[in-house]
Amino acid sequence: MPNVLPPQVRAVVFDFYGTLVRMVEPLPPDHRGIFERRGLAAQGARWGDQWAVGPGEGEQHVAHSVGETAYHRWELDRLLRRARSCGVPERELDDLVEEIDRAMKAVTLELFEDARPVLGELRDRGLLVGICSNWFWNLEDCVEEVGLGAVVDVVVGSARAGARKPHPLIYRALLERCGLRAGEVLFVGDMWAPDVLGPLAAGMRPVHLCRPDPAVRGAEPPLPAGAARIRGLRDLLRGAPCGAAAGPGGCG
Repeated sequence: MPNVLPPQVRAVVFDFYGTLVRMVEPLPPDHRGIFERRGLAAQGARWGDQWAVGPGEGEQHVAHSVGETAYHRWELDRLLRRARSCGVPERELDDLVEEIDRAMKAVTLELFEDARPVLGELRDRGLLVGICSNWFWNLEDCVEEVGLGAVVDVVVGSARAGARKPHPLIYRALLERCGLRAGEVLFVGDMWAPDVLGPLAAGMRPVHLCRPDPAVRGAEPPLPAGAARIRGLRDLLRGAPCGAAAGPGGCG
């Protein structure tokens, strides 16, 4: 079986949520409950899925990523426009969107059991270890809080980079921070477009992580040429992907 870590690879970069960490209880407050407590049940019903109200995949926001204050204002303005379109009265808007913003960020994270030992082993082997994620402004703080700070060299988050995966801008920012050519970087993640198609288009070597108990349930499409698929992060150390190259691939 082909080695998932070929000799030319000098860095391994990981997605964050769903790849290295998962969400555990206590879960963030339900948005509909926030509306209902404010007597806005009808508007809450129009609000929709609370996990779909943030920036979308591939969204570019360079002008708003010049600093934390500007980025947070952009986050609030997005929520405010959505709340207004749902019929929330003007007098309720500011307090409501600030509470929703806090609720969206009230996540409790837990490392997958293979995350820290694998990242530590890769670093011990002389590889640069990075994280590249669609996340809030505080990605670096979250990396430290879950206990990965000592085994990660580079952290690139969408909020500061000015674009969300799979926009090319965030991969360019990543390669600049790593100081490497695209072909020297292995990119590992659980989401198809952000972690496989985007890195592949940028010239990196993508590895699709399909955990048996994924934090985010996704499809397992056929692998494009140049990509691999693994069931757990330890497969990176064994050099044994579940599937590689083109054609109908999947983890059995």
